[in-house]
Formats: sequence, C-alpha cells, structure tokens
Amino acid sequence: MQITDRVALITGGASGLGKATAQTILDAGGRVALVDLNADLANQVAKELGDRAIAFAADVRDEAAVQAAVDGTVEAFGGVHININCAGLGAATRTVGRDGPMPLNTFEFVVGINLIGTFNSLRLCAAAMAKNEPIGKDQERGVIVNTASAAAFDGQIGQAAYSASKGGVVGMTLPIARDLGRIGVRICTIAPGIFETPLMLSAPDRVKQPLIDAVQFPHRLGEPPEFGLMCKQIIENPYLNGETIRLDGAIRMAPK
Repeated sequence: MQITDRVALITGGASGLGKATAQTILDAGGRVALVDLNADLANQVAKELGDRAIAFAADVRDEAAVQAAVDGTVEAFGGVHININCAGLGAATRTVGRDGPMPLNTFEFVVGINLIGTFNSLRLCAAAMAKNEPIGKDQERGVIVNTASAAAFDGQIGQAAYSASKGGVVGMTLPIARDLGRIGVRICTIAPGIFETPLMLSAPDRVKQPLIDAVQFPHRLGEPPEFGLMCKQIIENPYLNGETIRLDGAIRMAPK
C-alpha cells in the first residue's frame, strides 16, 4: 500500500517509537491520528506535526475510548488504512521474589495493556478498514503493524509478564492474518530490541552499556526512525503478511 493520502492510527503515538513512526508516515505523504493515554502530550505533538495530524486520548484497554478514536479519525480524515500499535509498557518483577510470589494483578496489568490493548485497537481498526474501498490489483484495504519485543523470544529474569504479553502479540499474528485476509487486510509484527526511547535514554550507563555490548552489529542501540522505516517497508511491501520481524541488531538477551 502506498502511504500517500492514506490514514494511519498510531497507538502510543505521542512519544518514542510511535512518534517517530508518525513522522515517517507524514514524510511519506500520509496523515496520522495519535492515540495516547497522555492527552496533553498527544495534543502537543499533533500540533507540532501540523494539520495532517490529530490526537485522541485513550487507554488501549478501553473499548469505548478506542472506538471513539477510530470514529473520530474516520470523521476527520475519511477512513483508517493503517494501524500501528506502539502503546505498551515494560515491567520487571520476579515470579517469586523476596516478598513472595508476583502479585497476580501485576501480571494482569502488563498483559492487559501490551496484549489485550493491542488486540482491542487492531480489531476496531480492522473493522473500519473493512469499509474501505479496495486498492490496486490485490484489492487491499488496510495494513496493521504490531509491536512485540526481543523479550518475546529471550526474556530476562523478571520479565515473565512482559515476555508473556509480547509473546502473545507474536502468537496472534498469523491467525489474525488468516482471519483478515478475506477482507484484504494484512498484519505483521515488529519485535524490536533495545531502542533509544525516553525511558532507555534516562537509564544509567551501567544499565545501558551491557545491552549495547550484546548487540552484534551495528554496535549501538536502535534509533526510533529505524522502527518507523520498518513500518513503512511493511506497509509498502504487499507480500509481507503474517510475519514477525526482529529489528534488533542480532541482540540475544542474557538472563540478566
């Protein structure tokens, strides 16, 4: 799908990977709807990006709030053609720690945002995409890109909840591709390694340096525009579907 004049709804769009991807979409001639829990930041970023960007406040777990963002995007821009799901959070809690077992609500909270929130957003966007006029020889109506993590494959100590949530995103990619093929919608997942997000940039060198050392090449952290570029390549390559792509410089995480 060509991005020019297409509309992308991006969750977690006000910062980090989501914000960088929004800029990539705009640079390619598209329009963006930023969906973020932080309403003030989302509105500020949309204003900075210009009149081809709008913002909505929503918790991705909230069906009504996400549906309102989808409906508002369709009303403002005429449709949703691309959905990129970057909303999520990290967490580190051992299964059994000094104070006993991990609280169950900690596990539920992480899975709720990273996995259930991702599914909630993509299913509502896919329903909107089904109403689009088909495009080109393949009769394509939409493209979805989800965000997993290298931790889906080699999670570290304390990452049981996080790895489970991101592993779930990986695991649902193929069946969703099979579900949505009949309406002309593709889906892929990106599993990024360690990127220069605001959270990582604020970490001390003793935390960052071992991660950089584990990256094979290029020997550095990922840059958010590289994530945006991967999204662009998925959107524009019509034969990419049902796949999870590691974007991590060949990092393989140590246990800790």
